[in-house]
Amino acid sequence: FGGNESPAFVNGVLARFIPKEGAAEEKKAAAEETEIKAEEVKDSKDPNAHDEYLSLAVGGANDGISPLEMAAAYAAIANNGEYITPTFYSKVVDANGNTVLTPNQERKRVISEQNAYIVKTILQEPVKKGTATYCAISGMDVAAKTGTTDGSKDRWLCGFTPYYAAACWFGYDQPEEVYGFGTNPAGQIWDNVMTDIHKGLASATFTKPDGIVKATVCRTTGCLAASGCTSTYEEIFTSDNMPSKCEGHGTQKICKESKLLANEYCPETESSNYGVVPPKEKLNLWKPVNGSTSSKNQITEVCTIHK
Repeated sequence: FGGNESPAFVNGVLARFIPKEGAAEEKKAAAEETEIKAEEVKDSKDPNAHDEYLSLAVGGANDGISPLEMAAAYAAIANNGEYITPTFYSKVVDANGNTVLTPNQERKRVISEQNAYIVKTILQEPVKKGTATYCAISGMDVAAKTGTTDGSKDRWLCGFTPYYAAACWFGYDQPEEVYGFGTNPAGQIWDNVMTDIHKGLASATFTKPDGIVKATVCRTTGCLAASGCTSTYEEIFTSDNMPSKCEGHGTQKICKESKLLANEYCPETESSNYGVVPPKEKLNLWKPVNGSTSSKNQITEVCTIHK
């Protein structure tokens, strides 16, 4: 799938849901949670080829998936984390108007309401300022994701509003490059259909559930910002899954005269931010994108001028 203003943004977030090493059963289970059939996460033509890779999180399946299954999976997010078996009819009535048949739709929770809300906010980014801006609908919250496979042989647009979820695929029976369109053709179809069926509907937004909190995050470490973090942004989290406090930055009181760590006798002091290599970085549990986290060394020597 394509990204928003930064191609890695949405894709990178989704890839974190897939284990990096081994764990084939976990990857299969992740797909089956949203009713993607197990046989569709492997290549039926080549028993030696599998889909147990990070690309599975963003649609990289050898044999692909149907628009119906994609619509149902996106609807599970729209329905606050509850999967509902798709149906092609609401009811069947006889000549007298009596209902003779109704669909038996299974409902089951596949992700928490809070995590579903966070995914909704992530998927709003391509519509606000990314590759799906043309899918915006006046007065409606819209979550959507574009998709392009290798060689532009498949074009996708999947998304939802508070009212409807829809998935559109554009391609050929025998895969070949889809070209000659200034805008994603699947997205154009999706936009036309969804805009039309929302005419006359009241404006609506995605409802934030309890258990969602907003916090300031250190842009360098991705942890909750500490006093010494100079580059920060706000992010939402589930209240039971907050990141740890940043250990890469801090603030210390420095003696103006000695430029060392101030003691209780230093008459003039100033605050100074520092950066250190966090324990996780020292243990190679993460690697920062732009080199080492450390920006200014922490001063450990105490002032000896004032005693």
